[in-house]
Amino acid sequence: MDRQFWDDMYGSRDQLFSGAPNGVLVSEVAEMPPGQALDVGCGEGGDAVWLARRGWQVTAVDISRVALERAAAAAADIGDRVAWMRSDLTGTPLPAAAFDLVSVQYFPLKRQPDHKALRRLLDAVAPGGTLLFATHDLADLSADPQQGFDPGDYYQPDDIAGVLDDDWAVVVNETRPRTAPAPVGTHHTHDTVLRARRLR
Repeated sequence: MDRQFWDDMYGSRDQLFSGAPNGVLVSEVAEMPPGQALDVGCGEGGDAVWLARRGWQVTAVDISRVALERAAAAAADIGDRVAWMRSDLTGTPLPAAAFDLVSVQYFPLKRQPDHKALRRLLDAVAPGGTLLFATHDLADLSADPQQGFDPGDYYQPDDIAGVLDDDWAVVVNETRPRTAPAPVGTHHTHDTVLRARRLR
C-alpha cells in the first residue's frame, strides 16, 4: 500500500469518503480544549477540517497527493488552520512532544518488531496530550491475498496499549458499535478504540 496504491484508490472516484468527521473522533474529542493536533492519514480531510473549525491548529498528513489536493480544496474557508503534508509517516521524523492530540483513525499502521513507527507517533504527543487510535474490529476484517493484506499484520489498540509505559494512562480501550454506516462495499459494524493520555 504505497503512494501509487493510495493515489489510484482516491483517483478511482470523485470522492472516496463522506467528508464527515469520524464518529470516534467526534465522541472522544468534542469536549477537549483546542490545541495542536496531528491527523495521521488524513485522507480527504474530514477530520482535519472538523478539528480546525473547532479551533485546533492541525497538521494533516497523508501519503496520497490526490487525497491532499481534495482536502485542501474542501478547507478553503479555514485559512491557515491546517497544514497539509504529503508524507509516509513510517519513515518521516515527527517533532517530539509537539501535539496535544495525535489522531490515528483507520490508518493501517504495520507492526514492527521494534515498534519504530509507533514510537515515533507516541513521542509526538505532548505531556498532558492524547493519543486517539481507532480501527476496524478484527472480527469485521478478512485477509486479501491479492493485495497482500492481512489484518493481523497491523496494530490494534490492545497492541498499542501493551507498548505504553508508566508515562501513559489508558482512558479508553474498547470495542464499540460504529456510529455511522460502514463505507460502501464493506461490512464494518464495530470499531476498536484506544484513547490514552501522556502523563509526562
